[in-house]
Order: sequence, then structure tokens, then C-alpha cells
Amino acid sequence: MSSTADPRSNEPLFFGVPDSHGPQSPPRDLDLSSRWGVILAGGEGKRLLSLTRKITGDDRPKQFCALTGVETLLEQTRRRVSQVVAERHALLILTKTHERFYKDQLRGVPARNLLVQPFSRGTAPAIAYSLTHLNSVDREALVGFFPSDHHFESDGAFAVAVSEAFEHVAMHGDHVLLLGIAPESPEESYGWIEPGARLHSTAGGSVFEVRRFWEKPSRETAKQLMRAGGLWNTFIMVGRVRAFLSLISHSLPDLLAPFESMWAAMQPGTEDSVLENLFSKIPTSNFSHDVLSAHPSGLTVFCVHGLGWADLGEPERVLSTLQFARRRAANRRHSRVSNG
Repeated sequence: MSSTADPRSNEPLFFGVPDSHGPQSPPRDLDLSSRWGVILAGGEGKRLLSLTRKITGDDRPKQFCALTGVETLLEQTRRRVSQVVAERHALLILTKTHERFYKDQLRGVPARNLLVQPFSRGTAPAIAYSLTHLNSVDREALVGFFPSDHHFESDGAFAVAVSEAFEHVAMHGDHVLLLGIAPESPEESYGWIEPGARLHSTAGGSVFEVRRFWEKPSRETAKQLMRAGGLWNTFIMVGRVRAFLSLISHSLPDLLAPFESMWAAMQPGTEDSVLENLFSKIPTSNFSHDVLSAHPSGLTVFCVHGLGWADLGEPERVLSTLQFARRRAANRRHSRVSNG
């Protein structure tokens, strides 16, 4: 386990995102016309169900719950993504069985922006569904994928980092780019990315090859990864549609053809029945395990820090995030009083 990144280099290893106190955001004149965003909101949220049941009294998945504020995680994600992707280009992957939970939250969102699975078959089919749709409407698109169960201390810092990722992919679009977070601790519950050689350096930071993935490593392995320059895997991904399709065709070659045939043959009014038939025949698959881990040579990683990121996958993580946010708020109040 090692990284070829040289800590003695004068080039920046991590993309320095401004402190979350400041109202940082990308330039307002940014051209968003080639950008698309896909918000992944079709999961069941089973690991957090014990907590969300206590909060809501029902079995709604976590993305439809307000865990860290007055907005649900999905509402927070949509607001965050709207800073870097035009609303007309923001797609949502949903699951039909969750409709009673998301219907009110997405009132007013055009139907063309909702890609509704009849039931969930994991992240790989969901992503293939959205990619083949995009390929049919904008073959040259740049697309970012965004989980809907994450927390960020600063939406502005998130937007700066993601915009930098989009700009990098526009210039170097052969690979899919992952956002990797500079770790603050040797977390065992997160996925990790082991970076390889440095590929590109800009004023904003550096992009590296991906050597391999480590999914929920042991404490000792996490410590070794942290010492070696390993990064937390956010599962935020940016790339050209064709780069994502190439990844899937290498790792899950039988997954794309049914979706491509579906879009080519789709007739008005038949989408629900066609989708149900398709999803009933494809196996469950996981994009992280079955695609990313299987083909790291098709990936790069952009190293970022200062976003205040957390994956709210477990009750303990939600509670620790809330405690940290309360401490930050108390420190800010104290600072205002001291400076007032």
C-alpha cells in the first residue's frame, strides 16, 4: 500500500477549498449548458432505518427525512446541486415504491427530470438507466452523480470543488473523475481510494490515478491508508457520458444493452410497463463494487478538503455530525459575541 504522490513536491496535493464560514461559490457567469447532474435517490436506506423510524414513524428511506436541519436530505442535495447544474439538467433517480414519500417534496419538478425505477436493483442499474437516457438526448454531455444522503458543512465549498471537477473533465475527459476527501481520521465505515501517480496539476490542485479501492477497511488498514495519502471516497463522480458507458461495458457488459434497446424502441405511454419488465430481468449490482473497483484504470481522483463532508449511512454518524454542527454553531456565536 503506497502512493506515488510526493509530499515534498511544491505542487499542491489537495484542492484547498475556502473555509466554510465564507460565502464561497463558483463564478455566476459559468457556462452550465453542457453539464448534467444525476441525484441518486432510489435507495432503501436500510442501515439508518432504526433511526428514521423513530423520527418519522414510518419506513421512509433516509433521503426523504430531515436529519440535520429543517430540509430533508434530498432537498438539501437538490439545493446544493443547483449551484453547479442548471435545474433543467438536474435528473433524479427514484423508486416507484417510495412515491408517497417524495411526491410532495418534488411537486413542481417536470416529469422529464424524474427517472423512476419500478423497484431498486442497486446503484449500477440506476446509473445505467440514467446514462443511457442521457446518451439518447445529449451524447456529448458532462454528467455528475450525487448521492442524496451526504452532509456538507459548506454548500459553497462543495460548489467550488464540483465546478473545478467539471472544468477538469471538460479538458481531460477520457476518464471518470471521483472526488476524494482528505481524511480527518482512520474511518472504518467509509470507502477509501488509494491514489496512484499524479496526472495533472493546476492552480486548484492535483488529479491522480486510482490504484485501488478499499471498502470499509479495518482500523489498522485505515491508519495505513491515511499515512499513505489515501482518501475517503465520496461517490461523487464527474465525467463524460461516454466515459461512464465505457466503464460499465468493461465491467458489466450485459447491463447496458437492455436499457439501450428500451430507449430505442420506447413508445409513448409504454414506459412503465417496459421498465417493469426490464427491471424484473436484470440482476442486482453495485456500481462501487462491480464497476469502480473492477476497473480502476478508467478512473482518476481529485483530492479535496475543507468541505465538512460526512456520509450519513449509520445512526452513529448522524449523531456525531449533529454534535459537531452544534459545537460549530456555539463557537460562531461565541466569536460574534467576543468581536461585538
